[in-house]
Amino acid sequence: MADNRNKATDQMKLWKEARANQRPDTLTTGGGQPIGDKLNLLTAGPRGPLLVQDVVFTDEMAHFDRERIPERVVHAKGAGAFGYFEVTHDITRFCKAKVFEHVGKTTPISIRFSTVAGESGSADTVRDPRGFAVKFYTEEGNWDLTGNNTPIFFIRDALLFPSFVHSQKRNPQTHMRDPDMFWDFISLRAETLHQVSFVFSDRGIPDGHRHMNGYGSHTFKLVNAAGEPVYCKFHFKTDQGIKNLSVEEAGRLAASNPDYAIADLYNAIAEGNFPSWTFYIQVMTFDQAGKYPFNPFDLTKVWSHKDYPLIPVGKIVLNRNPTNYFAEVEQSAYDPSNMPPGIDPGRLFSYPDTHRHRLGANYLQLPVNCPYRARVANYQRDGPMCMYDNQGGAPNYFPNSFSAPEAQPRFVESKFQVSPDVARYNSADEDNVTQVLNEEERQRLCQNMAGALKDAQVFIQNRMVREVGHRVSNTYGEKNITSKVIYETQGWRGPLG
Repeated sequence: MADNRNKATDQMKLWKEARANQRPDTLTTGGGQPIGDKLNLLTAGPRGPLLVQDVVFTDEMAHFDRERIPERVVHAKGAGAFGYFEVTHDITRFCKAKVFEHVGKTTPISIRFSTVAGESGSADTVRDPRGFAVKFYTEEGNWDLTGNNTPIFFIRDALLFPSFVHSQKRNPQTHMRDPDMFWDFISLRAETLHQVSFVFSDRGIPDGHRHMNGYGSHTFKLVNAAGEPVYCKFHFKTDQGIKNLSVEEAGRLAASNPDYAIADLYNAIAEGNFPSWTFYIQVMTFDQAGKYPFNPFDLTKVWSHKDYPLIPVGKIVLNRNPTNYFAEVEQSAYDPSNMPPGIDPGRLFSYPDTHRHRLGANYLQLPVNCPYRARVANYQRDGPMCMYDNQGGAPNYFPNSFSAPEAQPRFVESKFQVSPDVARYNSADEDNVTQVLNEEERQRLCQNMAGALKDAQVFIQNRMVREVGHRVSNTYGEKNITSKVIYETQGWRGPLG
């Protein structure tokens, strides 16, 4: 049986075999001092007290007490890998970013996949969206494209994001997952219906990370060398094919192999079965955006592929596993405000603010986050864990008269007009149902939704079914979800009426 173990399970054995002809390193403290005994405390006699001068012990324990950093509030559990992006089609007519400079160009990348709501110890096979974040190490600085395995999201107004996340987490008193919290928020915000329908469909439980698509989700802006802008959506289509887990198989794996997705990705790469995704964009002109029937920036809706077809760009390939999970995955920090010239904003504040909290002000100096293909020159100094020369004796203020870094006018952001009234606009009822429903998956979707909704209070069930589901169609709402909620709640096992 031991001979049939996979490479993830055999990692320690393989590491030892790779060092077969090397002598073991001398054990040291964190300061590099050699250690003669790492098994026994320094005490006053065999039964005496521990001595403060036991620096081997204090070095070990002081570091151990501090070796955990705050886990991510969302996307806490994830898997990461490294590889490259290769341009296969010319899109320079849309974008001047050097990453797309010419067909055949390759750029190093890192990727982190993740579940969303669960903690770092949760199972990989829960019904949940999946994070899909790509870091391109370009010559113009890092480009971080963060998204999910869904092209849409639960809410359209960012002000609701903290409340939405809280509703997916644990009850502040019981510290348990609370179906009332989840379904109460969902049923009060009808724009969640599109994403909820996706999550409770077959695609709500991907079969590992290799068999799902990725999306930038938000609408971005591309600018070409002539300064001409267009709006854009980013898509990564899995070359392995979409593959999902059944509810029964997901439950079995959650009990027997909760790290299923992490192991699947690791083993595929270790065995040379390098996963890949084809990279596409959708493009919409400013004129088309003004005439579009939906708000083109509405994150709860997709752009029609018929009206705005996918344009191939390139391919991403993962061919290297991390050599240390903490250094290269847990400390990896993806920030959508990192954009090279030619690509303009999506989300900006929440991500870098989180990273500075978790990792410190100098998180971009960590090797996995460092824009190592570009020279960083700015007026930021000091802070915890400043790892390099702190930019030496260069001035730390701007403007100055001493040949320090200067802004380059050619990199000024592209202009765009804004002329509306500033106010707090209610976006709750901006057509929340038109793009929802897949006929082939409807029955399983309703069954999955009912299985979760049955644990919420009856008034929340009624609101979700009659006020939200009914807006889509009688069939989707009352006739399907209602009957299945009753079926699940009462524990019937006969045919549905």
